[in-house]
Amino acid sequence: MAFVKAALFLILATLFWAGNFVFGAGALESVDPISLTWIRWAFALVPLGIVAQLIEKPDWRAAVRHLPLLALLGVLGVTGFSLLIYFALQFTSPLNASLINAVNPALIVVLAAVLPAVVQGGRREHLAWRSVLGIVLGLIGVVIVITDGDVLALLRNGLNVGDLLMLGAIAAWSIYTLVGRRIHDVPPITSTAIQVAIAVILLTPFLAINGLQWPSDGPGWGAIAYIVIFPSIAAYVLWNAATRKVAPATASIYINLQVVFTALIGLPFGFGITWVQVLGGLIVVAAVVLLARGTTKPVPAAPAPVAVP
Repeated sequence: MAFVKAALFLILATLFWAGNFVFGAGALESVDPISLTWIRWAFALVPLGIVAQLIEKPDWRAAVRHLPLLALLGVLGVTGFSLLIYFALQFTSPLNASLINAVNPALIVVLAAVLPAVVQGGRREHLAWRSVLGIVLGLIGVVIVITDGDVLALLRNGLNVGDLLMLGAIAAWSIYTLVGRRIHDVPPITSTAIQVAIAVILLTPFLAINGLQWPSDGPGWGAIAYIVIFPSIAAYVLWNAATRKVAPATASIYINLQVVFTALIGLPFGFGITWVQVLGGLIVVAAVVLLARGTTKPVPAAPAPVAVP
C-alpha cells in the first residue's frame, strides 16, 4: 500500500510538472520570462516555507550555514533552469521542450561519471554498458524530436533557438542535481524554500530595470495560478514525500510520464503531436529505462521537471 501511495504521488508530481510547459507557454503570451519566473517563485516562497516548517521542522540556522552552496543551487536549479525553460517556450513547443527535458537523466549519468568526486559530494559514478547504450539512444531520440525526423536539418540549419535553450536548461539542472548531493543535513523542502528565496532576491534587480509585467487577462492569471500552486508547491511536496518510500533511481523513471502528460494536456490548447515526436519520445523513454538498469550506483534525482519544470 505504501508503494502504491508513493507511485500515485510520483504520477501526480509528474503531471503537475508537465502542465508547467503548457501553462507556461500560455502565460508567456502576456508576461516576459523574467517576470513569470519572479512571480512564480515570489508567490510560492511563503507557502513552501510554511510547508517546510510543518513537515520537516528544520533547524533554519543550521540551514543558513550552507547558504553559499544553496545560493549556487538557487542560481542553477531555480533561477537558471526556470528562466531557460520559459525563454525556450518562446521558440519551441511545450511537447518538444518536455521531450528534450526527458533526456535529463542521461546527462546526469554522464556528468556523474565525468565530474570530479569533490564537486558532487565525494562520489563518482561508473558507466555500465547499458548506460552507454541508453545515452546513445537518448541522443538519437532527442535529435529525431528537434529535427522532426529530418536529421540532416541540423547540418543545414543548426538547432532551433528554443531547443538549444532547453539543452542549456537540462545542463543547468544536471549540474544542480549533482552539486546538490553535497548537502546532507538540510531537508529537501527546506532547501528548496531557501533556494527560492535566493532566486527571488536575484531576479528583483532585473525587474527594477526592465519592469514587472503582470498578466493582462483571466487566462493569463489562470496560467500563473496553476504554475504557482501545482508545479511550484504541490509537485515538490508530493515528490519529496514519495522519494522517502522509493529509491531515487526508481522515482526518476516516472519523469518519463511527463512527455505523455504534456502531449495530453496540450491537445485541448491546440498543441498537436506528430508520429515523429511519438517515435522520438519512445526512444528517449527506452533510453532512460536502460539507464536506470545500467547505473551501478543510483544517481539521486533532484526534487524536480528532473525535472523544476
